[in-house]
Amino acid sequence: MTDRLSARETVALVTDDFTELPHPDRESTEDGPLGWPGYDAARARAAERTGERESVVCGTGDVEGTRAVLLVFEFGFLGGSLGERTGDRLEAAYAHARAHRLPVVPLVATGGSRMQEGMLALTQLQRVARASALTRQAGLPQIAVLRDPTTGGGWATLGAGADVVLALPGAQVGFAGSRVRPAGADPAAYTAHAQVAAGSADALVRPEELRETLGRWLRLLTRPSTAPAPPPLPLGAPDLPATGWDAVRRARSPGRPRATAYLDAYFTHRVTVGGDRCGGTDPGGMLCGFGEHEGRTVAYAAQTGAATRPAGYRTAARLVRLADRLGIPVLTLVDTPGAANDAEAERQGAGAAIADLFGAVAAARTPLTTLVVGEGGSGGALALAAPGNTWATPDSYFSVIAPELAAAILKRPPEEVETTADQLRVRPQDLVELGVIRGVVGPADRREGHPDG
Repeated sequence: MTDRLSARETVALVTDDFTELPHPDRESTEDGPLGWPGYDAARARAAERTGERESVVCGTGDVEGTRAVLLVFEFGFLGGSLGERTGDRLEAAYAHARAHRLPVVPLVATGGSRMQEGMLALTQLQRVARASALTRQAGLPQIAVLRDPTTGGGWATLGAGADVVLALPGAQVGFAGSRVRPAGADPAAYTAHAQVAAGSADALVRPEELRETLGRWLRLLTRPSTAPAPPPLPLGAPDLPATGWDAVRRARSPGRPRATAYLDAYFTHRVTVGGDRCGGTDPGGMLCGFGEHEGRTVAYAAQTGAATRPAGYRTAARLVRLADRLGIPVLTLVDTPGAANDAEAERQGAGAAIADLFGAVAAARTPLTTLVVGEGGSGGALALAAPGNTWATPDSYFSVIAPELAAAILKRPPEEVETTADQLRVRPQDLVELGVIRGVVGPADRREGHPDG
């Protein structure tokens, strides 16, 4: 990024109504707590150059209709570094957010901790992490915007520690700053684009779109509700399958509606949560985010019909936990032949990732609703299903195992696969009768769980 905006220019990008917050005025000592020669002079030059007295400006602003606490870094003030006074301002701003029930938006541009204050500067990261954790416990969302550069402790607390991470294209983003990386390190790995690709940030947002995008995120994440999300209406076959194998064939049909069609029909608009925060993404297997349905926010985690990879399960678990903390109902769409079971999936921790999602769903206090829209392949599908509030479309099935694999395990010949599918009771109406799901979506009598509606 060639042009770095100042803190005040960044504020103007997202709001026209900014009120700076009061902050503690720490007693000054000559050349700072370490008596670092020339530190006072360096701060004076930084203040004269930027018009700021510290490396962060904290205030409240109206972002497209939602009031938020904005933490805006001034990179021109000693590289946006964190010192004791920076920590004072940030801690006070977080406290204000909790007292007034406001979301927090760090707009980060920092090179890390301030060397002229030594370990006292580094420990400000603990203060920031504590303030952020208290705000998280209070059920308030935090949406970070990564500017150029976002490195060091600022990235590892205010940036990567936020619930949602947006990044400006071209920004340098990474724990290691440009002057401390190993010789020969690939610079492309330390970019906003690379962090999105690695699942450490959710999306790239151009500066001219930042206000609208941030406003949309803030509106969606600050609207809790206690009512479950209604299951979507079916988009495919209206009639129930005659046999178990019919159910399997219909669910596997390439022409059957998939997750994107259901999400587009269900939501007025939606935003995407991308990545598991552990170095992985699974956009081909799991779609996660928040959207507006009939005037209220619903979180979603939707399988796409492909085998779900470990990063997909971890992203869904992250989504469920965030929605639970914010009091937002969750809709999940089940559609997978099963969890990815190749060697790389095992190396990426498939079992642990599925267990984590099972745990997130089981522990959720916010209401969850599930619709099986295609294949419900074993535990890889069940991990996403809401206990007691799972529905199915007429062109779906749910099974303990694929009929072909069941026949193989039982040493049955291939011609008995269809009979095996019937014996597994995989049809939607079978699942209602067995008490596995609440009903088949469609006409009113089916929504009441009538197996032959």
